[in-house]
Amino acid sequence: MGGIGKTTLAKKVYNHTQVLKHFPDCRAWAYVSQDCRPRDVYMQIIKQLVFTSTKDQQVLEMVEKLQEHELGDLLHEHLEDKRYLIVLDDVWSCRDWNCLAKVSSNDPDCLGNVFPDGGNGSRLLLTTRDKDVALHADARFTPQEMQLLSKQKSWDLKMVDKCNGLPLAIVVLGGLLSRNMSHTEWTKVHDNINAYLAKEGSQTGVMTVLNLSYIDLPSYLKPCFLHLSLFPEDYVISTRKLFLLWIAEGFVLSAEQADQQSMKVTAEVYLNELINRNLIQVVRMSVNARVVECRVHDLMRELAIRKAKEQNFFRTHDIADPLSSSTSNSSLFSSKCRRQSIYSDMERYASVEHNTPYLRSLLFFNLGHEICRISQLDFIGKCFKVLRVLDLEGVEVESLPSIVGTLIHLRYLGLRHTGLKLLPLSIGNLRSLQTLDVNNLKQVPNVIWKIQNMRYLYMEGQKYDIPLKIDTLENLQVLSGITFKQWIQNNSSKASKESSFPSLAMDSCLYLSKLDIKGHMQKLSETFQFPPNLSQLTLDSCRLDCDPMPILEKLPKLLTLRLRAKSYLGTEMHVSANGFPQLKVFQLFELSKVIKLNIENGAIPWLMQLHCHFSTRIFGVDKLSNLVEVKIVNDSMIPSFSPFTRFLRTYRSTRYHLYWDHS
Repeated sequence: MGGIGKTTLAKKVYNHTQVLKHFPDCRAWAYVSQDCRPRDVYMQIIKQLVFTSTKDQQVLEMVEKLQEHELGDLLHEHLEDKRYLIVLDDVWSCRDWNCLAKVSSNDPDCLGNVFPDGGNGSRLLLTTRDKDVALHADARFTPQEMQLLSKQKSWDLKMVDKCNGLPLAIVVLGGLLSRNMSHTEWTKVHDNINAYLAKEGSQTGVMTVLNLSYIDLPSYLKPCFLHLSLFPEDYVISTRKLFLLWIAEGFVLSAEQADQQSMKVTAEVYLNELINRNLIQVVRMSVNARVVECRVHDLMRELAIRKAKEQNFFRTHDIADPLSSSTSNSSLFSSKCRRQSIYSDMERYASVEHNTPYLRSLLFFNLGHEICRISQLDFIGKCFKVLRVLDLEGVEVESLPSIVGTLIHLRYLGLRHTGLKLLPLSIGNLRSLQTLDVNNLKQVPNVIWKIQNMRYLYMEGQKYDIPLKIDTLENLQVLSGITFKQWIQNNSSKASKESSFPSLAMDSCLYLSKLDIKGHMQKLSETFQFPPNLSQLTLDSCRLDCDPMPILEKLPKLLTLRLRAKSYLGTEMHVSANGFPQLKVFQLFELSKVIKLNIENGAIPWLMQLHCHFSTRIFGVDKLSNLVEVKIVNDSMIPSFSPFTRFLRTYRSTRYHLYWDHS
């Protein structure tokens, strides 16, 4: 049964102190779900075990292009000499298990060639709704079967005995009743539960209990919850992307409508409210306790789908909801439908007649890794004239048709991991566009300056840094992937002959909070020439000769600093007292030439996460009282025995988590 507590129990085991000690360096959690796709499961595991940092994005993108059997071989090779713990959550059938583990039907006790059994204490932990699956996976042991809670144990979860012992229903109802309610409100909820459960069966009754939490949602949270129904089952949702989608949809209202900079903050507040009501599950959090990834429980997703369909909020197309040739198009997609998410069979979806002229959002999820060709995308511009959101992330396309430029209401355009190399010049006509998310283009067309509503511009991995005018983008808040050469061409009047960092304090950068810049520069300019609201800064391949710390440490609002490969060519860095007053994340990627980092007493008082190369000796780390996580990167596979690493080992179990990355 869904919601009975299988995943919760597995998480308690996975995160138990003794389990962490037994599997300190090789653990992974993968969601399987009803529509089992081994390739996706392998990628989930590989990302957690192999690519634990973002320092080598190009290699990760190459791995993502591998076929299923190649990923299986890669995973086997990585696990072969390690003691590992891997959780496969929600395996539905014996066939799914066989596909995941590549088990021979003639030898079901053998783990096959993906998860090696080296006799070293490695473990696979499965959760499943079907006992036969557990016995099929390992017939030597009796599986742990979950039981419904007794009335007394239901009360232990601080809830009445009206939920048939289903933990998810109890927890969700607990979130509903946790607010300050009058006696009348309590009585109303109690009487409704009695009435519903008296009329309906167990599972339907539980769904009705969960529905009470939806009814209780304030008006501003209901569309955010319904929006979650667009995502596939057990899909791990990036909160960065989710916030941008909510903003584009118009779900997020700031205290003052003109205060656009606060919208992402407000979106995060909305998310946390839904989490506190137990309507969304947290998958991963950052070191500073912010939700990075989330998902929706199967039953909550089913509830969201039911409510969304009632309100013509959306329609999905997937394997479980095929486009039947015997069914009229009008019954498939109501003309009143405002949102669609496409999970599979994209060629057929593109070929049918579309009678949804008021469609606002179209999201593609390429779960089957199909190829979506250019001829299939023309219909988007022809049929959906008032589209606000178009997300093609992960769908392989050769080029984007110029007709996309006619979508003048478009606010969000997601093109990440599509294989696109060029964008049409017509995107300059998208005057309402707020978010452009694309990567690995040959070049970005120099028409971005026309999109004056642009706030979030992601364009990492450009091959050629041709001139790119952006100084007209006065609302820009995130700029990721621009090169130093492009910036100079944008702002040449302020760049010196020494190729120093040009002034960033121009009008278009007043709201800029995140900047990711790449390319050769000899030195940084002064602190006052940075955007005043900068909170995240990434420098890549800048080849700085002088220590950047004396300038960067004075940025008053900086929370995250990442120095990637060849960003600094010197051997020492020094952070003075009172430097980096707000910094929480400090990452030094592949700076193998830096042999010394000195942190004076009183510097970086709020630092929580520190990443560095194993050859770097760090002095003053013992004064960082808020440090939670330290990761030592050893890319040469050479054992490290520096005084710094010996010091860290002494604090490993008492002060913070210490990770060793041998990638």
